Parts: sequence; structure tokens; C-alpha cells
Amino acid sequence: MTSKGKTRRAVSVGRRAVSLGLSGAALAAALTAAPAQAAPATANSSTTASSTAGPAPAGSSTAAPGTAAPRATGPSWRLKETGAQARFRGLAAVNRSTAWVAGSGGTVLRTGDGGRSWRNVSPAGATGLEFRDIEAFDGRRAVVLAIGEGEASRILRTDDGGASWTETFRNPDPRAFYDCVTFFDSRHGLAMSDPVDGRYRILSTGDGGRSWTVLPATGMPEALPGEAGFAASGQCLVSSGPRDVWLATGGGATARVLHSSDRGRNWTVAESTIPAGDPARGVFALAFRDRTHGIAVGGDYRTGQPSPRAGAVSRDGGRTWRQAHTPPPAYRSGVAWLPHSRSAALAVGPTGTDLTTDGGRTWRTVDTGSYDTVDCAAGPAYGPPSSRASGCWAAGEKGRVARLER
Repeated sequence: MTSKGKTRRAVSVGRRAVSLGLSGAALAAALTAAPAQAAPATANSSTTASSTAGPAPAGSSTAAPGTAAPRATGPSWRLKETGAQARFRGLAAVNRSTAWVAGSGGTVLRTGDGGRSWRNVSPAGATGLEFRDIEAFDGRRAVVLAIGEGEASRILRTDDGGASWTETFRNPDPRAFYDCVTFFDSRHGLAMSDPVDGRYRILSTGDGGRSWTVLPATGMPEALPGEAGFAASGQCLVSSGPRDVWLATGGGATARVLHSSDRGRNWTVAESTIPAGDPARGVFALAFRDRTHGIAVGGDYRTGQPSPRAGAVSRDGGRTWRQAHTPPPAYRSGVAWLPHSRSAALAVGPTGTDLTTDGGRTWRTVDTGSYDTVDCAAGPAYGPPSSRASGCWAAGEKGRVARLER
């Protein structure tokens, strides 16, 4: 078969995979065959509240919100009009049809029709809050995290698709600043704060986020001077399986990854290869496709600053990390494994989207639009076909939300 024939076949397979529910291997082949997509440029810039180690990176020249980028060969991001101007750093993909986004100004949106329409389900009285992470169990149940010092850090839960919200945690300690939340299943989850008294603080829930308890700090290693988490994409605290969880850091002398195999009670620590040594540099996002195989991305969030060695991989559950042979070319704040794939993942940032098809060893830019976070879902194994179809979503500044489509 000629190279042209192989390319056409890969694109055809990729399109079929997207229409039926994304298959990681076929999608990765189609993305690799497709040329990088350049989006129409408009000057975008926004600044939002954040922790010392997690300020919002400045905007970049990207497609205007709601403006469809030129068609590309094979699957690509397709912008979905949200009607919002918030910066969405919280994203929860339930399946190809359903997704939640959360962002600045206390904004929460939900779609159940693949992004054709969005319902504003923002909690009442939340306009002063900065939502940076959202975890959804389905189209009706979700938990959202607001960041900030002291009482600005809050957790809210909904059981009716966002029609009503209940505040389940308000941080009483002015020294704490919560950055990220993750769930092992529909009941057990954790949230993490920047160090208090020299150690990261961990909240635990066993009832789906309806109540929270601070875990003892005895099993947490000491934080480095200046070290903290990045509230940039909701991916500084991630889990895989029923008990394993990882925490990403930056700002200290080295960028580290902490791991717990007992739901946050005891932790080990490993140095990553991503540069730190500055409050703006470190590991911004993690993704583990199982308890062994992980990817870390990050860099320097400041516009115009280089981000060498912005990617790293682990094959032993985060005990050791190796530098990516060909890392993403710039700062990346979000990363996600493609559904049903053992080797393909996407990383996003203000200057583009990169694809790896070898588990994070090498990366290739496939889109130049600005996104802060990315999430992929395999979809549940029950329900109608439309609800089971897997899907990948991305979100970012000025109301930008996109779904990976043919």
C-alpha cells in the first residue's frame, strides 16, 4: 500500500472511530496523519485569581470563542458555542454527549447533547468564586471546587444536574489554599491544599463529597521551601483505580510527584524531570491510565518564557520519572489519555495541543488553539449507545470549549 493509501485509510478509520465513539488507537492514527490545524487569530488575554504557585497563564493568539477553525483532515477539536466568557479550567467529560465545565466568576455549564447547547447551572451567589476543578459522576451528580485563601476555598455538590447546589466544605484555615479534587469512585475522593505547617493538607470524603474530613499529616512528606500545587487545570491531584492517587508540585527547587496507595493516608515522593526552581515552573498536570503508567506535563506558565523538558513519563507508578525524548514544545497545563488506548494521550496549553502515540515518549503538535484543560471519558458500560460513546473535551479562556470530532 502506498503512503498516500495508508494516510487515507488511517483518516477513514479515525472518522469511523469518532462517529462510533472514540477508539484511542484509531484516533491516534488519524491525528498523526492529519496536518496541524491553525486557528484564526484574535488577541485574547485574561487574568484570574489563583494560588501563589498556580496563577492563570496569560492568553494567546487563538480562534475567537465559538468560531469554528478551518477543517482539518481527520479528527480535530471543534469549538462549541457556550455563550460564556468565563475561563474554564475545570472540566469533567462524562461521555461523548455529556460534559461539565467550571471556571471564573462562579460559572458552571453542562451539556447533554454533545455541546450543541449548554445550560448555565452556576450555583446561586457564586459569582465571587473561582472554580478550578469539577468531578462529575454522570449528567446529574457533580462536585465542584473553588480555590483561594481561607474561606474562598469551597466544595459544592449537586444531585439534580445543577438545578441546586449544596456547599459541603468551606475552608476555615486562612493558611490553606485548595487546588484540586479527585474521586476514586462515586463515593471516595480527596482534595488537596498547598502546604500548611510544611505539609500538603488532604481532605477525604467517603460519601460522594457530601462531607469532608482532614486526614492526619503524619504520612505526608515535608514540602520543599516554596513548593505548592498549580490550580491550573484540575489535574494536580489525580487517581487511578480504587486506592492510588498522585499529587503534582512545582515552585520548589525540584518539581516532584507524590504518590499514595492507600487513599491519601501515606505518601512517597519522587523527583520529576520537569524543571522547577521558580514559582512559575513545575509539574502542572498528571494522567495515569492505570496504577503503573503515568504522564506529567508542565513548564513555565509565563508568556514568552521557554519550557524545556515539559513532559515526563513513569512506568512504575510514579516511583521514577524519565524525561520525554521529544517533549511538548511549550508549557502545557492539561493532559489526558485517549479512551481505550494504551499509548495515546493529548496535552493542552495556551499555545496548542500535542499528541503522543508512544505513551508520552514523543509528542507532536496537532492543533494551535488555546486550551487550559482536557478530559477524555470512555463512557459507562450501560445505557443507550449515545450515552456509552466515549469522547474527549477541552476547555479554556473566554468560554472556549471543544470536542474532538471528525
